[in-house]
Amino acid sequence: MSNLLKLGIPAGSLQQATAELFRRAGYKITFSSRSYYPTIDDDEIECLLIRAQEMARYVEDGVLDAGLTGLDWVMETQADVHEVAELIFSKVSRRPVRWVLCVPEDSPVKSVKDLEGKRIATEAVGLTTSYLQEHGVTAKVEFSWGATEVKPPKLVDAIVEVTETGSSLRANNLRIVDEVLQSTPRFIANHQVYADPWKKQKIDDIVLMLRGAMAAEGKVGLMMNVPRAGLQKVLSLLPALQNPTVADLADKDWVDVTTILDESVVRRIIPRLRSAGARGIVEYPLNKVID
Repeated sequence: MSNLLKLGIPAGSLQQATAELFRRAGYKITFSSRSYYPTIDDDEIECLLIRAQEMARYVEDGVLDAGLTGLDWVMETQADVHEVAELIFSKVSRRPVRWVLCVPEDSPVKSVKDLEGKRIATEAVGLTTSYLQEHGVTAKVEFSWGATEVKPPKLVDAIVEVTETGSSLRANNLRIVDEVLQSTPRFIANHQVYADPWKKQKIDDIVLMLRGAMAAEGKVGLMMNVPRAGLQKVLSLLPALQNPTVADLADKDWVDVTTILDESVVRRIIPRLRSAGARGIVEYPLNKVID
């Protein structure tokens, strides 16, 4: 195999979030409005912009070596791929997206059992069919080309739709009956490709950096000088990612303390640290945190 990794980047809702994650991981991806081949500042990677719904199938077939897509689309296409990592990020939040069964607010449907013989619209026909089979329900499942939320009750009795916040469902006067699946983005690879030592190492390196960027999100580094006599008091105030690093200084009565903490607590904790005797307190941003 050549020393070039063919990497699929998901088009659509995850496109910008993926590019931002790669940026924080140290890779610059640039999109052109007229090209499906984004550029990346790594000569060993060739990117292709493709719909998340199709990603797993092309990775399975070896058209792509690896790619990012949702667990939902891996399951929908029943693609046989190697899951390298779960990467919990999305266009709105760090929460998983949810595929939910919905009906109009005034529908008499209370559970999936009430949909026996009814009509359901969804983009995820395979997922929905499997879900109905698990509950022993027979219903007509039709593929929806879009605007799924507006179809009930005139065109269908229910829908299975993806949501992150539920705002679109509420805006269309829909009520969630049940959750079909929770899905998060996955970094997947072709089985044969992942067996190749060079490509496996390349993929693993990318995933390591992506995970490091995700781990650093919302966290900052904090360093300070602390009088040795007040060290335990200062340490008791620090909600460290791991044990803080304590290093001797030239002045034997003082030590240097370095730690990582959530950015949200900094404004509260710095005044307390100063009151406990810490001096020269420096806060700095983090790009990556690698375990």
